[in-house]
Amino acid sequence: MQEAMQKFGRFLSAMVMPNIGAFIAWGFITALFIPAGWIPNEGLAELVGPMAKWLLPLLIGFTGGEVVNGHRGGVVGAIATAGIIVGTDIPMFMGAMIMGPIGGVAIKKFDEAAQDHIPGGFEMLVNNFSAGIIGGILACAAYSFVGPLVSSLTDGLASAVGAIVSAGLLPLVSILVEPAKILFLNNAINHGVFTPLGMQQAQEVGKSVFFMIESNPGPGLGVLLAYSLFGVGNARGSAPGAVIIHFFGGIHEIYFPYVLMKPTLILAVMAGGVTGVFTLTLLNGGLVAPAAPGSFIAIMAMTAPGAYFANIAAVAAAAGVSFAVSSVFIKATAKADAEKEDALEAAQANMKAMKAASKGQSGEKQVEGKDIKFIVYACDAGMGSSALGAAALRKKLQKDGYKQITVKNFAIGNIPKDAQIVVSHEKLAERARADSPQAEHIWVTDFTNNNVYEVISERLKGGGVAVPAPEAGEEEQAQSLKEGILLKDNVKVGLKSVSKEEAIKAAGELLFKSGYVGKEYIEGMLARERDISTYIGKGIAIPHGENAVKQFVKKTGLVVMQYPNGVQFGDEKAHLIVGIAGKGDDHLAIIANLATITMEYSDEDLQKAYTTKDPQVLFDMFTKG
Repeated sequence: MQEAMQKFGRFLSAMVMPNIGAFIAWGFITALFIPAGWIPNEGLAELVGPMAKWLLPLLIGFTGGEVVNGHRGGVVGAIATAGIIVGTDIPMFMGAMIMGPIGGVAIKKFDEAAQDHIPGGFEMLVNNFSAGIIGGILACAAYSFVGPLVSSLTDGLASAVGAIVSAGLLPLVSILVEPAKILFLNNAINHGVFTPLGMQQAQEVGKSVFFMIESNPGPGLGVLLAYSLFGVGNARGSAPGAVIIHFFGGIHEIYFPYVLMKPTLILAVMAGGVTGVFTLTLLNGGLVAPAAPGSFIAIMAMTAPGAYFANIAAVAAAAGVSFAVSSVFIKATAKADAEKEDALEAAQANMKAMKAASKGQSGEKQVEGKDIKFIVYACDAGMGSSALGAAALRKKLQKDGYKQITVKNFAIGNIPKDAQIVVSHEKLAERARADSPQAEHIWVTDFTNNNVYEVISERLKGGGVAVPAPEAGEEEQAQSLKEGILLKDNVKVGLKSVSKEEAIKAAGELLFKSGYVGKEYIEGMLARERDISTYIGKGIAIPHGENAVKQFVKKTGLVVMQYPNGVQFGDEKAHLIVGIAGKGDDHLAIIANLATITMEYSDEDLQKAYTTKDPQVLFDMFTKG
């Protein structure tokens, strides 16, 4: 039971801690600019409501989904959280902690079920639509069912507080007030329940204890002080700053995340709250008016004559009891929390320590050959170069009988979390590592002319993987280009050498004139080349548009430009410039044929292709099955 609670607390912590900075920002803005703040500003105070209602819950919902299933889980979690925000009038932090992880789980289950059934080239389409559809369904469900359920729960807590007050059991009211505050009902309880009661009592006797039940900063102060002294990692480092905002700024919400990430601390604030109210009633303390915000300074300003000692004692007693109870729980889990922090730091250090190996191309982390199941080629858009590299490696592996290995191409930012080896261009190394820290990384300067297959082949042999012989008829068949993708008129031979930019622009102009793309696509081809070279080796370059201009592709098209004397691409010369505009699954046929050409055509055959004066030769080369 204790282990389960610790896991649950760590999960909540993973949702809350990355967003502490946002809570602090909101706390500063609230303390400074609300009408009762230090420097009231009507305009800037407008930030307070939207940040509490939208920003903070969405951040928690995104983080909750991300913890479960990476960025995709975060996106779906945020969409689902939006539904519960719209469906209620109170800040939906608890609702976000419910819907965020649900969104992550939902999209994770879909990905696991669909990963082996998505046709190549449709990954981006399926990923985007699945996230949108599942997120939309969850948002509607949150609006219709989860939001009203959470609202009913919070309304019930508020009613229970009123019942305890009516029964004369004032100290025990904190047993419900403190949990309700953690649900961000502090303002509703304070101004909806205690302020009316306090105003009536203050008119009769000049002061009221009701004004200080919710606003007493002692329970939260005790929790934050315990974290400051006995916590570990980020929680300990951020707690002292939260003390200042909470105690002197009066923003109680700042300590709520610290309780949420270790739920047993609810007992500490309950004990502190009960102690504070008991002290107030024993010593006859109270305020003349509500303390808003609930800072120690505001409490002193609203203290009734003769009640200073009682009020200070109530704050100190509440803080002392809360600190004592919190310290017990925080110390009890300190070792486990420290191990978690150490593991995180070690993982970060390991990422920083990764460097090129295996002929200067592979990261230090290595996957055993017998364990290799999933290899990813990753580039900026997840098409073009990475698709070509993936097709080439997949064909080599299948030819050698390694049919248990899946090789796919993805855009950086969408690399699956179960990818074991990720191949990316050296210029994209940092982005690829950040997107998939769990994987071994191989960095190349050329997606097809590299030693990736040799690295993986050696690993497979060393790992003792059985190599089954291909059965008759199982050899992969290259796809044929559909009619109209490459026209004979779009095969140009004997062109005079020009600059790389001029050659790419010429290919783009031909794609445009043939109706394959809009004019804007040409600039996207040049931008792509400025980012990463599209030279793929063996005298071939495949210029294509970057991700930002995909919408300008009208239909799949291909143009082939032959430069017998070559076009300079860095240190290499390209004799064939293959301009590509890919749309739908036709793009796969282009990649399959290019992979076949780069792997299976001999240098002698390619040399003939570089110099032939017959366009039919090149047309057959690119269109045959």
